[in-house]
Amino acid sequence: MTRVAVAGFLHEACLHAPSRFCSLRRPMLLLLLAPLLALLPPSAAAAPASPSPVPDSTQSYYARKDAAALRRLLRNADTRAERLLCRYRLYPLTEDERYLNDLPETLDPDASARELALLSGLWGYRAAHASVFGAMQAGRRSMQLLEKAREKDADDPFVLLIGGQSLLFRPALAGGSDETALARFRRLRRVLGSRPDADAVAASEAALWTWYALRETDRPDAANALRRKLAERDLPPLYREFLKHPPG
Repeated sequence: MTRVAVAGFLHEACLHAPSRFCSLRRPMLLLLLAPLLALLPPSAAAAPASPSPVPDSTQSYYARKDAAALRRLLRNADTRAERLLCRYRLYPLTEDERYLNDLPETLDPDASARELALLSGLWGYRAAHASVFGAMQAGRRSMQLLEKAREKDADDPFVLLIGGQSLLFRPALAGGSDETALARFRRLRRVLGSRPDADAVAASEAALWTWYALRETDRPDAANALRRKLAERDLPPLYREFLKHPPG
């Protein structure tokens, strides 16, 4: 498996920048995008609403590393949320900088927490390819968007996922905390079983990040137990690679 190093702006921008779902080493920046999002309509009173096809499809295609299928979804996307989601999934698979072009600096006041978090992630990608000054600007935008997302809905699964990753890969002086990251991932796993948008992040993805945070916080017994459970699952390629070659 090829290990992709993400150009850093950790000390400058205080935010991780994502790369492929594979092995990365500290203090490199990391924002894995498995973010595995869903944008479901509210359930109708008479009958449960059907899930939107875009989140489920993007999650499946990304985990299988099917960039061609994700491109088709992007071409057919009807909403801003769907377009952001597809671009966010496509970039770590392809490293095609076209998906980082023309990013808005912010979104309108009606934007959802998830849209803000997705845009935050895309700005994080942009920071990885910028000069030091450009990385600082992009990193600040990314952090500001993430904070706005948390203000809107701190328990949105994608906000929890990105927030935990950011805490893991920021230095302590910039607010990073492995312990707080672990708490976010544990919260994410609980949230996935209680919210109507529970398919926003795959349960396996949340478990993988919890396992990683357990390792980083020196909890080997709990980490090994969770790893054994994950290894018994029929994980898609990206998740198997992460389990075999975690960051570190």
